Amino acid sequence: MSDTYKTIKGNVEGTYSEKRSKFLAFAYHVTSIEEVKTYIAQIQKKYYDARHVCYAYMLGPTRENFRANDNGEPSGTAGKPILGQINSYELTDILIIIVRYFGGIKLGTSGLIVAYRQAAIEALENAEIIEKTVDEDITFKYDFEAMNSVMKIIKDLQPQIITQDYDNICTMTLRIRKSLMPQMKDKLLKIEGLQIITND
Repeated sequence: MSDTYKTIKGNVEGTYSEKRSKFLAFAYHVTSIEEVKTYIAQIQKKYYDARHVCYAYMLGPTRENFRANDNGEPSGTAGKPILGQINSYELTDILIIIVRYFGGIKLGTSGLIVAYRQAAIEALENAEIIEKTVDEDITFKYDFEAMNSVMKIIKDLQPQIITQDYDNICTMTLRIRKSLMPQMKDKLLKIEGLQIITND
C-alpha cells in the first residue's frame, strides 16, 4: 500500500451559477468527524435562508471513511457528484459543502448533477493540493549508555522525535513514514537492552 495521500491545504471557496440558481462551494481540510460536523453547523447557521446545504467528505489515508448528503435534493443529485470530484482528484481529509440558493427555474436531475459537480470543481480549482505521508509512531525504552546508538539511527533515518525522557532508563517516541518503520524497528532492536513499548 502507498504510504502517501493527497489532501488540500487550508480552506477554499468557489461559486457556480446555473439558471439563476447560485451554488456556493466550500472546501475544508478536516481530519475528524467532529470537524466535519462543526463546519456543517457553521454553514447551516450562516446560510440559514438557503434552500439546500449539501455535502460530501472523505477521511483517512485509506479513503474508506466517507459520506455524501443530498439535504433534500433528489437522491444522488448533490452529495454523490460532490464525492465524485473528491474521488476524481484522489483527495482525502476533505469536506466539501455546497449551499444552493434556488433561482426559480428547476434544473432537473441531470442539471443538478452537473451543477453540484461543477461547483465542487470551482472550489477544488482554488485549492492547493498537497501530498502527505502516512506516518507511524514507535515508543521504546533503553539504557542511557545506548544513547549514541539511538541517536545514530535518528541521524540516519530522520524520524520526528515526538517525546523523549532521559533518565537511567530513557523513553522515546519517534514518528516515521510507514514504509521506513520496519527498517527503523529492525535497527532499534539490534541495540542491546532496548525494549519497544508500543508501535501504533
